[in-house]
Amino acid sequence: MKLVVGLGNPGNAYRNHRHNVGFMALDALHSRQLGSEWREKNSGLMGRAMIAGRDVVLLKPQSFMNLSGRAVVKTVQSMGLKPTDILVVHDELELPYGELRAKQGGGHAGHNGLRDITACIGAEFARLRIGIGRPVAGPVDAYVLSGFNKDEAMTLDAVLARAAEVIELAVGQGIQAAIDLTTKPQRKK
Repeated sequence: MKLVVGLGNPGNAYRNHRHNVGFMALDALHSRQLGSEWREKNSGLMGRAMIAGRDVVLLKPQSFMNLSGRAVVKTVQSMGLKPTDILVVHDELELPYGELRAKQGGGHAGHNGLRDITACIGAEFARLRIGIGRPVAGPVDAYVLSGFNKDEAMTLDAVLARAAEVIELAVGQGIQAAIDLTTKPQRKK
């Protein structure tokens, strides 16, 4: 992995929403790795970090979730990357809150950020899916654009720390190592 992309929506109004867990995971990784200062470039906020001896670019697209592909394609073109050089970190409705699953390629499963990235560069990029669960009632749009409940908020830092560890593993040992780790039963903390 040479580029790790966290998905979310820009601005303080969205900062703590479920849909922004990709941004949150990148922030956790950035802090762990003492990454470079975030700067605006390619329609996103970019930083760099040394992970497992590799210089890795971190990207948080700033064009809102539904247009995430713009920042990704600009970065891919400027760096001369292939989709297989990329790990995208995003929220996942189909996983219970706090569960992590890594995978290589695949569809977008209705996730508009993934849909846009796929339209721009294809679907061969790796993903780290962070479970946010499905709403018990009400529309999905309102759910993903809402904050975590009290119980979830109490464990969110641990979930984000684990996500950062999985990203480090994917960068250092490859996506298959991250897939193997995240498909094993996860311990409850």
